[in-house]
Parts: sequence; C-alpha cells; structure tokens
Amino acid sequence: MPIFAREPESRFSPCPEGLHQAVCVDVVDLGMMVTQWGDKPKVRIVWQIDEVDPVTGRRYDVRGMYTLSLSEKSTLRKHLESWRGRKFSPAELRGFDLENLIGINCQLQVIHNLSDEGRTFANVQAIVPANAKAPKIAPDGYVRERDRLPTDARPTAPAALDEVPF
Repeated sequence: MPIFAREPESRFSPCPEGLHQAVCVDVVDLGMMVTQWGDKPKVRIVWQIDEVDPVTGRRYDVRGMYTLSLSEKSTLRKHLESWRGRKFSPAELRGFDLENLIGINCQLQVIHNLSDEGRTFANVQAIVPANAKAPKIAPDGYVRERDRLPTDARPTAPAALDEVPF
C-alpha cells in the first residue's frame, strides 16, 4: 500500500489589515544579511495585536525587518520616531537600545502584500503611539526568540538506520 508524503496545509493566517492596538514582544538581531545594496545589519521587531487568530487561538503576530540604522532615510528611524511621537535627540542617535521597545504599546497600520507564489503577507505600513484611551495590552504566550530552545536541543525523529533508497 503506498504511503504518500504531501506538503502540509498551512496553519498560517496573516494578521488582518487595518489599524491595530499592539505590543512589542521581541527584537531579534539577525546579523549581517545580503541585500541588493550589499551586506547590511538587520533586525526584526515582532508585535502582538489585540486580536486572536481563530485558527490557532493565539494572538496574531506581526513582524517587521529593518536595516539596523538610524540614518535620516532609514525606515527604522521613521517608524521609531512616528511610534515615539517625537524625533530622536542627538544623544539618542549615537545609540538607541532597541531592547527598550519590548512591552511598549503602539498602534500598527497593517497592509497585505502578495508574494510571487501568491501567499499573503502582513506588513507594517506605519506605527503610531498607542491610543491613550485604550487599555494597554501585555504580551500573551509569546516566548522571545533568544529564550527558545536551540534547534539542536529540540526533540527530533530517530535517525534512519539504512541508506536512503534513492
């Protein structure tokens, strides 16, 4: 009797489009990455919105990847200044610790984009300060990437005993 291997059905559903109350739950240093403009240091910022994904029963996550730069033209600087509601001081521009963002509320404007393969991805279009009248939200069930078990420490399937037959 044949045993078929199939591509799994995706349980991923992107964050809905619109303006959402959110909390920053993680900042991940991605190191140097190859871009069309050469190698650049990259960072990922992760937020949870206040809406629950009915498929997973967990809050939606939204991720933004940025070049780790506060240059005047950088998206990271524009998003952070918009989120803070003020420009960076000269002292802050010499070094701003992104770890300070964790636990801070904001509002995210989320838009959808399609990949070349037709998958829908949620992207952060804009970040603004949290609505002062809305109750603050706290991270819920999210484990920071740096606190997760390393891949090699996770349980795995036993290794095959024989050579691969093809």
